Amino acid sequence: MSEPKAGKNRMHLDIETLMVEQVSVRLEQLGATRISPEIVAEHGQQWIVMTDPEGNEFCVCDGGSGHTRRI
Repeated sequence: MSEPKAGKNRMHLDIETLMVEQVSVRLEQLGATRISPEIVAEHGQQWIVMTDPEGNEFCVCDGGSGHTRRI
């Protein structure tokens, strides 16, 4: 049984892509879990917060490109 998250991750990974939704769906197929159900849009960027199978958080983001399509 894994231990519950007790604090911030020591490292946070951002996966930058123009296809935020599509890449997130592919990562879910590989075992990741979405934390944010919709794309978050703030400060000129769009992203989805996810966790890997061990509970480590990461984001799939567009890096502020503004080219991500909402699906």
